[in-house]
Amino acid sequence: MLVSATHLVGTPILSLQASGPIGRVASSIVDPDTLHVIAFRVEGPGVSPATNILDASSIREYSSLGMVIDSADELVADDDIVKISKILALHFDLIGLKVESKKHSKLGHVIDYTVTPDDFSILQLIVRRPLARSLLDPQLTIHRREIVEITDYKVIVKDDAKTIKARAEHEDFVPNFVNPFRKSEPDFAPADTKTPADKDTE
Repeated sequence: MLVSATHLVGTPILSLQASGPIGRVASSIVDPDTLHVIAFRVEGPGVSPATNILDASSIREYSSLGMVIDSADELVADDDIVKISKILALHFDLIGLKVESKKHSKLGHVIDYTVTPDDFSILQLIVRRPLARSLLDPQLTIHRREIVEITDYKVIVKDDAKTIKARAEHEDFVPNFVNPFRKSEPDFAPADTKTPADKDTE
């Protein structure tokens, strides 16, 4: 399953030590070199403004209920982890970046993206099409393999919108979002308690 970045905002941060929520995700911190969400900015009554960064590697589990961590001690300051500090210094934000093809065809701008909840790698960009094309073709989903380069101002992809859409349709690709309002389900099916003899009588 994939999770959209907009659904990550507001996700509860659940502390095992506190036996409950201590805050919520305010924003994501993205490494433009690897296209991974490496940390989250957290806010809430149990969170100090001085130490409100959650390293993604500190998350024990992610589900529709929230992100589970050991305790509020997992939260750090902006400059406590060198890698995160360097990314913060870039002031990089994937949302809002222009998207162009290598041939300078303007495809639109990023309005959202999806991540894999196991490692928070960005798998797809959701792109709003330019105004002239938005009535018939409002959005474009771009897989990360299409991306050639990311700068401070734009994302450059291999092909134009028509080629990207044709490739996605050929692969029978359908975006698969997690519904944040869906009740959590068990990770495994109930054990089969029937004996072989019982099954033979069915």
